[in-house]
Amino acid sequence: MKRPLLVALLLTSSLSLAACKMDTPVAAPSQAAAATGDLNSRDGLPDAGPLDTETRPVMQAQVVLDRLGFTPGVVDGKMGLSTRNAISGYQEANGMPVTGELDEVTTKALSQYQSIPATRVVTIPAEFAAGPFVAVPDDAADQAKLPALGYESLDEKLAERFHTTVETLALLNPQIVPPEASGAPGATASPADEKAPTNFFAAGQQIRVPNVGNDRVDTAQVKDAAWGQTLVMLGVASTQLRAERIVVSKSKGTMKVYDSAEKLVAVYTATMGSKHDPLPLGEWKINGTSYNPKFNYNPDLFWDAKKGDKKAMLPPGPNGPVGVAWIDLSKPRYGIHGTPNPQTIGRAESHGCVRLTNWDVARLAQMVHAGTQVLFEA
Repeated sequence: MKRPLLVALLLTSSLSLAACKMDTPVAAPSQAAAATGDLNSRDGLPDAGPLDTETRPVMQAQVVLDRLGFTPGVVDGKMGLSTRNAISGYQEANGMPVTGELDEVTTKALSQYQSIPATRVVTIPAEFAAGPFVAVPDDAADQAKLPALGYESLDEKLAERFHTTVETLALLNPQIVPPEASGAPGATASPADEKAPTNFFAAGQQIRVPNVGNDRVDTAQVKDAAWGQTLVMLGVASTQLRAERIVVSKSKGTMKVYDSAEKLVAVYTATMGSKHDPLPLGEWKINGTSYNPKFNYNPDLFWDAKKGDKKAMLPPGPNGPVGVAWIDLSKPRYGIHGTPNPQTIGRAESHGCVRLTNWDVARLAQMVHAGTQVLFEA
């Protein structure tokens, strides 16, 4: 499915990417938008398929928090590190005791969103399922030969669209993916097998997905048409709150985003640095953002580059080393970027840069501007 990061690159644009050595309202879509047959949320409208017969309290909380900007990373119904960070962020922003748990106070506060179900049913559009889907090789030289580092399967593309994993989609759809192939404990095959991209899903199928929202894209607000399509592909709204300050905590593994009034408006779990390429502590600022960028892979900038590796121009795409966006920092050769491995966020090392899921970095890219202040703290 996805492969280890190659990250250590130089942007071909004016930004220098280097060796990466809510208040937000939960809005209901209009009837017209819901009638188009797209994959967007349908709050307040009848579900397109059978109601969910299972109670999913953790996934429902994840869905709401994701919409509000306190994102749990992967929406999978599990109480992991990223979910606890999201809950802590929501608690802090709303003046609650910060426990990182769905305690009584937090559950009561989130009950205002109880009308938003944990899942919804969508019909996979033919155009979304059209591809192309191409296996991405491990070697940079082979990657450079491809027109794009896109998704390897419809399953993977669907997982990113709904901020989840193929395994979670499989478990939500036993009518399509038999339990023995779902990737669940005891299963005989795993949808996350990197050497065998799965192909469980197809155009026209009705499937159950995490009910992520805040996904309306106004193309008139997005100057770059290709970036607008990326936002649609990732289910990220074009309208986001404006970020004036970002604080990245090495010890907590989090990124906090503040507005001009110093109100906490977003929290993400992030991967940052390693013993070889530590996070550069200090105060920086954002220079600018490159959307769907190409990259020059330079093995000289990596301590773990394979012997014999050569420089190569890598095409853009969500499965590229830095995902769909590079947010350039005033610290030379460092930035904030996406990843082809969303399930590893907060659990793996980076080459010094700050790594988010593709959907989180896309959202952040809509929030920041040149001059946004960034603090890297221990």
